[in-house]
Amino acid sequence: MITETVKIAHISDLHISGKQDRRQLSDLDRLFNHFNIAGFDHLVISGDLSNRANLDDWRIVREKLESHGLYNWDKTTVIAGNHDLINLEEEMRFYNALNPLPLLRKKTFERKMAEFGAYFQELITGDEQGDNAFPFIKIINYPAVKIAFVALNSVYPWYPADNPLGARGVINPGQLRALSHENVLAPLKECFVIGLCHHAYRVYGTDSLIDQAFDWTMELKNREEFLALMKTIQAKLVLHGHFHRFQAYTVSGITFINGGSFRYTPQRYSELLIDGPESYTQTFVMCQ
Repeated sequence: MITETVKIAHISDLHISGKQDRRQLSDLDRLFNHFNIAGFDHLVISGDLSNRANLDDWRIVREKLESHGLYNWDKTTVIAGNHDLINLEEEMRFYNALNPLPLLRKKTFERKMAEFGAYFQELITGDEQGDNAFPFIKIINYPAVKIAFVALNSVYPWYPADNPLGARGVINPGQLRALSHENVLAPLKECFVIGLCHHAYRVYGTDSLIDQAFDWTMELKNREEFLALMKTIQAKLVLHGHFHRFQAYTVSGITFINGGSFRYTPQRYSELLIDGPESYTQTFVMCQ
C-alpha cells in the first residue's frame, strides 16, 4: 500500500514593496530555501503578493520562485489578493472618487486581473498560452492521493460607498456557476479537494461595534454562497489569507486555514500533511 505523505506549505499576504526592503526579500529567500530542504511537494500563496498592485512586485516574487526551483505548475499555486488588483491610493484620488462611470472602473479592474493571470500563467495552466481566467482547477497525481486545487478570485473592485477600503470581497456568479457543472464535479470526486480564495470566511465576529465595522470592511460578501459551493465540490479544506491571523476553524464540516501574513511574521507558515483521500494534519510551523 502506498502511504507516501504529501507535504504542502501555505503562506499568504507577502505585501512585497519593492527591492529596497532587503530584509523582507532575504526572509523570502530563507523561507523558500527551507521549503526545498524540508521536502515540500507544493506551495500555495493565497494572495497579496504585492502591496500596491505593482507588476514589479509580482516580478520579485516570480524571480524568487524561479531562483529556488519553485516556479513550476506542479510546485506552486498562486492566487490574487485585493492588494494585487487594487491600488487604493490611486482609487481614492479625488477624480476617481467622483467618477460617475462605475463600468469603466470595473473594466480597469478586470484588465488588472487579466494581467495577473497572464503574468503567472505558467502556475495556473502549466504553459504560456493557456486560459488565464479564474476560476481554475489544478489536479496533481501524487503516489498516495490525487489532490485538486480549486482556485477562485474573491477580490471585489473598489467603490466609494460599498468597498471604501478596497478590502471587501465577493465571488461573482460566473465563477460559482462554472464550478457547479457536472462535467467539472465528476473529476473532483476522486480527489482530495482544497479550495483557494483570498478572503476569509470568518474575520472577528464579535459583538463589539468596532470589530463589526472592521468585519464589514474586510468581509467576503457572499460567503454563504461560497460555502455552499465548497460543500458541492466536497472540499476538505479551504486555504485563504487577507485577515492577517494564523488560524484554523471549521464551518459546516469544512476546515478553513488562514495563512496569516508573511510580511509581519516571515518565519511562520501553515504545513499540511496529506496521507490519503480522508487523512490529513495541519499545523502552524516556525522556520528556524
